[in-house]
Amino acid sequence: MAGRVLLACAMAALLCQVWIAAEPHHKEEDVLFPWKNQGKGVVRVKRDWIIPPIRVLENSRQVPEDLVQIKSDKIFTGEVIYKLEGPGVDQDPKNLFEIDDKTGVIRSKRQLDRETHKSFTLKAFALSPSGERLENPTIIEIVVLDQNDNRPAFTQSQFVGSVPEFSVPGTSVMSVSATDADDPMTENAFLSYSIIGQESIPANAVTKTMFGINNETGAIHTRDVGLDREVVKSFRLKLQVADMGGMGLTSEAVAIIHVSDINNHAPRFTQPEHLMKALENRKDFEIGRVKVEDRDERGEGNWEAKYFISNDPGGHFAIRTDPGTNEGVLTVVKPLDYETQAERVLVLTVQNVNRLSDKAPNLPASSATVTVAVVNENEAPLFRDDPIQIVVPESVLPGTLLRRNIAFDPEHLDLRYEFSRDPERWLEINRDTGDITAKRRFNMRSPNVRNNIYNAVVKVTDAGGMSTTATVAITLTETNDFPPQLLPLSGTVCRAAGRRSPGMVVTAVDEDLPPHAAPFTFKIPDDLSINWTVIQVNDTHALLQPLVELQAGEYVVTVFVSDSGSPVLSAYAQVNVTLCVCNYFGDCKSEVGAVLSSSVGINFIALVIVMASIALLLLLLLLAVAVTHCGKRHHIKKGTGLLVGESEDDIRDNVFNYDEQGGGEEDENAFNIDLLWNPHDAPSTPGSYYPGRGVPRGKQPLRRDAPHNLPSPIYPRRPPADPTDIEDYISDGLDAADNDPNVPPYDTALIYDYEGEGSLAGSFSSIASGSSDGDQDYDYLNDWGPRFQKLANMFDPR
Repeated sequence: MAGRVLLACAMAALLCQVWIAAEPHHKEEDVLFPWKNQGKGVVRVKRDWIIPPIRVLENSRQVPEDLVQIKSDKIFTGEVIYKLEGPGVDQDPKNLFEIDDKTGVIRSKRQLDRETHKSFTLKAFALSPSGERLENPTIIEIVVLDQNDNRPAFTQSQFVGSVPEFSVPGTSVMSVSATDADDPMTENAFLSYSIIGQESIPANAVTKTMFGINNETGAIHTRDVGLDREVVKSFRLKLQVADMGGMGLTSEAVAIIHVSDINNHAPRFTQPEHLMKALENRKDFEIGRVKVEDRDERGEGNWEAKYFISNDPGGHFAIRTDPGTNEGVLTVVKPLDYETQAERVLVLTVQNVNRLSDKAPNLPASSATVTVAVVNENEAPLFRDDPIQIVVPESVLPGTLLRRNIAFDPEHLDLRYEFSRDPERWLEINRDTGDITAKRRFNMRSPNVRNNIYNAVVKVTDAGGMSTTATVAITLTETNDFPPQLLPLSGTVCRAAGRRSPGMVVTAVDEDLPPHAAPFTFKIPDDLSINWTVIQVNDTHALLQPLVELQAGEYVVTVFVSDSGSPVLSAYAQVNVTLCVCNYFGDCKSEVGAVLSSSVGINFIALVIVMASIALLLLLLLLAVAVTHCGKRHHIKKGTGLLVGESEDDIRDNVFNYDEQGGGEEDENAFNIDLLWNPHDAPSTPGSYYPGRGVPRGKQPLRRDAPHNLPSPIYPRRPPADPTDIEDYISDGLDAADNDPNVPPYDTALIYDYEGEGSLAGSFSSIASGSSDGDQDYDYLNDWGPRFQKLANMFDPR
């Protein structure tokens, strides 16, 4: 279709008609943007009119504004209705553009913003009144032209950087950046950077301009010399950026530049000489500190010091850095010995952790001298070896010297030696010299010997009381101490008529251990037991046989046995051999067996059975007699327990008076402790005696230590129901009797009520007690000494 379109350019206000014949191989971009192909000729599209892009200035105040008018060739044949669609019309953002459906004029309805939408691509349609497309849609490209309506902005409000001190001019410090929302292809977004102010921290430390900036890239660099961190710590720069090459809109920001430290100051000791003390025989403790000064930045590697020790060949000292104070901490890591060296002189050097800068002054390294005085203290004695290893044969003789010079004292004090552990008491040590000798012979079979090693503990103490111990490990070597012993020393050999006897097997045992034991050698001396021989079976056994046919009987054969030790030990042994007749199985028959095998054997068996029966009957008879005798002596009533016999007396709490003097052997009645004796309940019949008291009833001695006829306390009358209360019961009775003024004097024993009767012998109370209290003479008590004076006063006959 050939169409004719009238173009109206808003910018040029010109109306152009362009006929384009389309070719299939041309791109759509070449068709829509023909100005990009200047010099290539006219782009033709088959039967269509192509409209060049329409440029519209953003933020235009001429709104609404006619942009372009389109016309269809169909207007000559009938009525045409124009329609427009696309972004800005019926798509977001809507209502930016419209078209006059009668005239085909496309106009803008509102102001455009290039930063929001750079361009719009619309489609224009030519329709009949019935809505039928009259021709293909036409593409309308609208490009929004930029205005400098956006101010440039820094990417940060504050930039932070650093520069080493003493940097040369031109040293790069940092870069700043800014952005502009305008079209970067125009002058509206062409930015220019500048420094419009500088402040030093501390204030006015530096007044000259120290930094510059690249107006295109924003790179900041040094401009002058004199950046010393000890003088100025940092700078504050005021930055500006402007578009239109520095002639347009502007913005500002701040740049903080810190002057970083370099190691241009070496550490120096504040004191060249130091004096310290250290205790001997101790380690891992601090003995002192050294200080240094460094003008570099505190807490950084340029300030941190590292110390070194020289003139310490034994490696007794170490030094580390205190991270908080940068001091050198000197410690002892290996014990010192006052007796070896009483004073140590150390040389210390120091340097920074970081390498010293080339810009630092060329000065010699700082050093300091430390004199360490070793403080002496009483040390415990020292053993030359621990454990003390001794190797001796087990057969060493008592008194043999085993070891000497086993310990020493660093202060050269006198030492005393002793064994704190010697379970077998095999050893002896000289208390003054420490010489160890054998006290008794060793025995490897002892349970205290393990793996041929006997352990003891020796203790040494110096004159200052310091002591130490060490183990004495004695390794015992085996020696041939014991000769072998032949076994068994008795046995039987079958006598086989007409053929050789099988013999008797013998062996040997040896208390020694290999290689001083087996193999054993068995022999029979030539001049002894000429009718017998011994045949070696293996290393430990031999066979004893007769050489000729001998009569049955007892024989004594002498055997010589030797071990394999060094030296070889031997022993003679006499073997009692019984040569006897063998049975069918080859066993030797005894005399009883020979009898049993004879014709009278059955009579002998019967005799043995009869004798065994008689012995059994006698045993049963003796057992019956014993049981009967025991039953008579311990008759027990039926229905009673083992503790109740024929006596009707209650034996509860009864005691037999085995030691009662005066009761006689026939007085076996027990006394009852249920009731305490009350003098008011006693009969007053003259001549009635209280057994065991020595005072006749009704005629008690008068007491001079208490008034007469006072009322007596109440005595307990009834025994307790619970046997566990007997102790309290007796205590109450004793307290009442002690406080009773009417009872006999204190030297008389308390009466425990009924004590039995029928005794043929009188009590001690009946001796010289047949008269009244006034008839008795107590003057002899005065002759017995002061201890009986009180007693004599109590029994005054007056």
